[in-house]
Amino acid sequence: MSTPHPDELEPEHTEGFKVGEKKTIDEYQQLDQNDESLRKWKESLGIGSGTTLSDPNDPRKCIILSLGLEVQGRSDIIIDLSQPGSLDGLNKHPFTIKEGATFRMKARFKVQHQILSGMKYVQVVSRMGVKNKMQEMIGSYSPNTTDKPEFEKKFESETAPSGMLGRGHYEAVSKFVDDDQQTHLQFKWSFDIKKDW
Repeated sequence: MSTPHPDELEPEHTEGFKVGEKKTIDEYQQLDQNDESLRKWKESLGIGSGTTLSDPNDPRKCIILSLGLEVQGRSDIIIDLSQPGSLDGLNKHPFTIKEGATFRMKARFKVQHQILSGMKYVQVVSRMGVKNKMQEMIGSYSPNTTDKPEFEKKFESETAPSGMLGRGHYEAVSKFVDDDQQTHLQFKWSFDIKKDW
């Protein structure tokens, strides 16, 4: 697969949505302490509970720990991204998905140093020159703490194509990007749709 044009991997924008002013975790903790709804919102983000796990020697805001493929009735396929070369293997060794099977992807990740706002997963899949783009909102998260050491997001279920025209080799480019247009991970991978596993 040729590398997609950078515009193809840009997340879609919601009309009228404006990214809010950036604040530190301390600023969020002090914000309107007497406002009950704001207090609940901060709790939903995990602000103010536990001890931070941010590594002062690692400047990354979001670290994708693993990617997975879930298929009902089968063992999950998990790619541990802490292993050297794990991303290289994704494109060289395609996943096999049975035609018509329902599956979903999932990601484990951690956030450090500051609020991660509006992270999205954007993917462009290509087969025989035809490209298909999809986007999934992952959400906003506070830095991980001892109370919540990591996050997991399970994506919407998908159904694999089926029939003679659906079977074959597919190539994809995916990225995790936030509201600040900061890309946290971008990688190429591939999969095969076959009659059977």
